[in-house]
Amino acid sequence: MAQSSPAAAARELTAVARQALLAAEAIFADAASAVRARVTLEGNTVGRLFDREQRATHGLAWLATYVEALRQMAAYAERMDADGRLGETEELLVRIACGEYLAQILGGIPVSQGEIVRLSDLGLSPAAVAARVSPAMETLIAFGNTAQNRARLVELMQHDRGATAGACGLDDTLETIRDEMRKFADSEVVPHAQAWHLANEYIPLAVLAQMAELGVFSLTVPEEFGGLALGKESMCVVSEELSRGYIGVGSLGTRSEIAAELILGSGTEEQKRKWLPKIASGEVLPTAVFTEPNTGSDLASIKTRAVRQGDVYKIYGNKTWITHPVRADLMTLLVRTNPREQGYRGLSMFLAEKPRGTDADPFPAAGMSGTEIEVLGYRGMKEYEIAFDGFEVKAENLLGGVEGLGFKQLMTTFEAARIQTAARAIGVAQSAMEMALGYAQSRVQFGEPIVKFPRVADKIAMMAAEIMTARQLTYHAARQKDSGRRCDLEAGMAKLLAARVAWAAADNAVQIHGGNGFAIEFPVSRILCDARILSIFEGAAEIQAQVIARRLLDGAN
Repeated sequence: MAQSSPAAAARELTAVARQALLAAEAIFADAASAVRARVTLEGNTVGRLFDREQRATHGLAWLATYVEALRQMAAYAERMDADGRLGETEELLVRIACGEYLAQILGGIPVSQGEIVRLSDLGLSPAAVAARVSPAMETLIAFGNTAQNRARLVELMQHDRGATAGACGLDDTLETIRDEMRKFADSEVVPHAQAWHLANEYIPLAVLAQMAELGVFSLTVPEEFGGLALGKESMCVVSEELSRGYIGVGSLGTRSEIAAELILGSGTEEQKRKWLPKIASGEVLPTAVFTEPNTGSDLASIKTRAVRQGDVYKIYGNKTWITHPVRADLMTLLVRTNPREQGYRGLSMFLAEKPRGTDADPFPAAGMSGTEIEVLGYRGMKEYEIAFDGFEVKAENLLGGVEGLGFKQLMTTFEAARIQTAARAIGVAQSAMEMALGYAQSRVQFGEPIVKFPRVADKIAMMAAEIMTARQLTYHAARQKDSGRRCDLEAGMAKLLAARVAWAAADNAVQIHGGNGFAIEFPVSRILCDARILSIFEGAAEIQAQVIARRLLDGAN
């Protein structure tokens, strides 16, 4: 694929990437038709068939995610070329990523460590697939993810470990935000993250205060409520860089983002004026209280109830996997206000105030108690199971002032939450890659740094290429959200892919560290623990694939 000049090479790459994308899109269209035929009767999707054919439906979701990822990498290459910024590093990232993902589409997509989905699982014959393969696809597969390209990419990365993050094509404002957050993370988070993790300590309130000063909690809040009125793309950049330092720090903004979006989208004017400025300033720390024992993703089965008594509601029931509840001042609390409605319609959302607690007295509020859930990673905020027994919430704190809208209100936040989770996953993956590269450069075996060994360098190159792919898919979802367009599909794909990329990067980073990677004194062991949760929370990978497949096959607009 080499050309006589960098400009010619860039033009040729963008053209080939677009042509290969057309072939991938045609394969997806064939697969969607084949899978749809398996799960529909008389044009309607049948639930029992959909569940029976999970391998095909979930495989289709992953195929769609790969095609969208290829589309966004092609668009990235075109933007960078148009701006005169498609340098050698960027070009190699595109070639490696596109070549590998096209090869996986034809050969098998790894949806987890022990599951490979192939086009035959989706109902496509070898002849049908071969008919769609184009010369451009064959060219990228043959000359994209090559040993030579991987070696050259790692050679470039050794001179600038942050090169691949700085090559993502953001505008000047977002790059300034990235630089500011990276400096903060490197000075105030990275030196302490391992100690916080090992001691299972809270992230110090002083760090939260600095984050508030930097505007972390006010990014997307409108100016009239004390916010910066920036878009979700800025949220991605901030979440990514803070999570690169420590996922707990990056996740602190998630609670504020969810609460602010709930209040902004569904709250009364009084609720907006009361809570949004306090959330934006960091004066109020929120937490999300949704999940219950034995419900998981099945929110329609929520049993925690709220009983109206005069000017208050009394809450009864149990919640679990609640992050950072002890130090939170405000709970976005999803409960059942109508026991006669067993599904979504009986749910309501409350803005439940509570006093801050401590380790010694975690829940100093009548009718509320809790037990810490000890976890492998994702520390710094602490997880709890909470019991409510008559805990009082003011009636005026019913979100929107109307009962029965809780599930609908919550659904409006899922797009942004999953986009941010994808960004956190990218930050974790970036951290793993930077640790792996640094260690590989300094660790000498058989007389030379281990980065010189191809299988070590190959791991790092693939980390870089997949991180950039997940990053471009996530930024695309954020831009869709910022433009006001529906993006639940794109957000789900970003979260699905980024979580897998983070786990793969963490696992490979530990492998590169060898025995040292298994020692708790080395931060990469923490990265492995932190990465593992990403394909579970905010919608487990299997649930995420189910949701994506439903959207694809139901033809929803």
